[in-house]
Amino acid sequence: METFKPAHYGVLTIAGTDSSGGAGVLADIKSFTAHGCYGCSVITAVTAQNTMGVQGVHPCPPEFIEQQMQSIFDDIPIHAIKTGMLVDKEIVDVVVNTLTSRYPSAPRPPIVVDPVTVSTSGHVLFDSASIDVIKSRLIPLATMVTPNILEAELILSTGQSTPLKITNLEDMIYAARSIAQLGCTNVLLKGGHLPLRPTDVDTSVKAGICVAEWCNSRGPNDALILGHVSRQLTSASEASVVVDVLYSSQASIVESTLMAKPVLFVKTHIDSTSTHGTGCTLSAALASQLAKNPDVLQATRLAIAYTHEGIATAPNFGKGHGPLNHMHSIIPRTISAPNPAHPAPFTSGLIQSFPDLWRKYVQHDFVVQLGKGTLPKANFIHFIKQDYHYLRHYARAYGLLASKSTSYEDIGSAARTIHHIIQESTMHASFCALWGISEAELINTTESPALSGYASYMIDTGLRGDATALLVALASCLLGYGEVGLWLKKRATEGKDGFYLEGNIYKRWK
Repeated sequence: METFKPAHYGVLTIAGTDSSGGAGVLADIKSFTAHGCYGCSVITAVTAQNTMGVQGVHPCPPEFIEQQMQSIFDDIPIHAIKTGMLVDKEIVDVVVNTLTSRYPSAPRPPIVVDPVTVSTSGHVLFDSASIDVIKSRLIPLATMVTPNILEAELILSTGQSTPLKITNLEDMIYAARSIAQLGCTNVLLKGGHLPLRPTDVDTSVKAGICVAEWCNSRGPNDALILGHVSRQLTSASEASVVVDVLYSSQASIVESTLMAKPVLFVKTHIDSTSTHGTGCTLSAALASQLAKNPDVLQATRLAIAYTHEGIATAPNFGKGHGPLNHMHSIIPRTISAPNPAHPAPFTSGLIQSFPDLWRKYVQHDFVVQLGKGTLPKANFIHFIKQDYHYLRHYARAYGLLASKSTSYEDIGSAARTIHHIIQESTMHASFCALWGISEAELINTTESPALSGYASYMIDTGLRGDATALLVALASCLLGYGEVGLWLKKRATEGKDGFYLEGNIYKRWK
């Protein structure tokens, strides 16, 4: 039995409330809890709000905010702090004064500043004097500042004659670097307001101005077929990604050479209205991670993954922009549960754990020669004759899968697969005829040792194991054929290294 382990990390949020529970202090406390931390709060304002908007704000008196902070600091060990909505200049001043009084010099707990200065609708919440105080007093205290694009534009435009507009990835990198120059250690500029294309990322990486980490199943090292499945399950465009930019000005936290340049965290763009409190959730997750480990890169990596999964698995609450699912990680998992944004986490994890093996399998010499049209005809004829017999064994294996299934849905799925295989065998025989192979020759072809070995493995697994073991045995064909086809099409479309479709004698098979 797993032993319960109490939270040993105290994390403080200094922010406003959200009566609907999706943002502010309530979202922070949920995120702290999900990360195994003990959450404390200082309330800067009480709001009346829901998923459709804010109906009222009641700021707390600055002296009461100071009293709350002192009460916590006098009693609870605090390992990290995050700030959210600070309402006005007076509250910013009292928060900064109390922090610097309690922690007059380094080391102090990591401080994550979420500069809540612009509403979801784009309304500016602070006057220029308040923004100046945030820039000159609060940001220099921060271990990490987490603005979104609108907030970054406001911070960098205040006091300038020409407003800054962020319209592309290069602008984001410039803005993150500029905010870091205000005196903070790290900046994570969130790109949710600016969906981009993978080519935008590739261009910047190849130019040498940054490095990229691809989250979920859309990265260059993942299987093409998993991205194909993801696009079938979501309405997101193949070319739609969200990029967060991490810029660090502190060399001591560099992991190898990765953070010598800005790091781009690239995620699948999720077409969802359940984004209320995303910034609060991300900054709270960052504070939780930094409370446990000062590794900024790893903290950012984990916090982004947590927040993205919260959007992907969000409940459908409210009539407007609903909340995230803050509790998706409460059940301990080695991998995440499947969802539309990441439909095959187990398979993706296996492939990404053994990229060289997967690459050798998909890009086998036989496949490469097919794509280039250089495969000897005798080799191809041998293959398609053996493939005809393989289909028979494949259908038998699915018959065993049906016998091991316990629901009508799974039994029906296996039965439909068998039906498709039978149809495929008929088409396969017709295809073989185009290569001069008669039906009699096809039927009487002796199975090769390789075919007999793999077929015996599938049937033996089906007889001895459970449904999961048999599915694993079948997966190399189930995924492999699709992946090979997509990979060949991609290489032919790129027109590189001699791959082509038009005029290729093996085009019909591909």
